[in-house]
Amino acid sequence: MLAVLLASCGGESEPEPRDPETPPAPASETTTPDEQPRPAVEVEVDDAPCPPDLVGCVSAKGVIVGVERVDPDGDGDAHFVLADPGSVTLPGITVIDVAKHLRPHPLPGVGETLSGASLVQRGSYNQRQIEAVEIRMQPRN
Repeated sequence: MLAVLLASCGGESEPEPRDPETPPAPASETTTPDEQPRPAVEVEVDDAPCPPDLVGCVSAKGVIVGVERVDPDGDGDAHFVLADPGSVTLPGITVIDVAKHLRPHPLPGVGETLSGASLVQRGSYNQRQIEAVEIRMQPRN
């Protein structure tokens, strides 16, 4: 086993010592010769619009912090838990229920932004949630 460890170390040179006066470059500015730094691109997600004839409609938008991709009751909807200052479900949290016919493909995941609009209904755990009739999401790169 010692021979394997020693053999795996062969051929590598010691890293060059760094001048203690020079701070290391931030990770975001470090590149390899074939790689150029890419600027961060912020994509703004539009608020999902409420249909004009839907009295009492609520719109919420936030970063996805949880996704239920497979609904236990089998009706094919998806549930998204958003970090949302509007706080429909809990303080700082809004759950959006997206019916099967509105499900985006592929489903957005944690860290992406989603907006949904409709009436606030009670979910299967008696939680307040938006049963989306309109959704908007961050486009995939």
